[in-house]
Amino acid sequence: MIKKVLAAVALIVLITVAIVQAMEKKEEPVNNSTGIAIGSKAPDFEVKTLTGETVKLSDYKGKKVMLNFWATWCPPCKAEMPDMQKHYEQGHKDYEILAINIDPQLDVQGFVDEMGLTFPILLDEDDSINTKYKVISIPTTYFIDKKGIIREKFTGAMPLEAMEEYLEEL
Repeated sequence: MIKKVLAAVALIVLITVAIVQAMEKKEEPVNNSTGIAIGSKAPDFEVKTLTGETVKLSDYKGKKVMLNFWATWCPPCKAEMPDMQKHYEQGHKDYEILAINIDPQLDVQGFVDEMGLTFPILLDEDDSINTKYKVISIPTTYFIDKKGIIREKFTGAMPLEAMEEYLEEL
């Protein structure tokens, strides 16, 4: 009987310790050093848009580009989309937003319709662009200058103010 009580107490103590440790675990800051290095030439790619057009990154040479990697199932991606749309609507004369998605086309179309997105949506269905850019978490956004050089990278949901600041600095 005493052995059963001691075993139960030991089990309760272990469970309590595990719960406390799990609750104390702090979220680690995102490491922006992964992926393509800032200052590198942005790898060119050719891909279809949601509307069926074929585009290349090099088509946008001479413009600033905000290259955003995302997915429809990603809550932080969904959270930043209204700000991206708002920024796009404010005027994009000398820059372009290119949103690269890794989901099947049908999922993406429904998401775009629901969110009312009008900026270009690119479909990376074979994961080749994601691989070229060494994206390990989404959303990830690269800021590319007019010469095609990566000048900044942001990992996580980006607020409107940060989008404006990064594009202004290019």
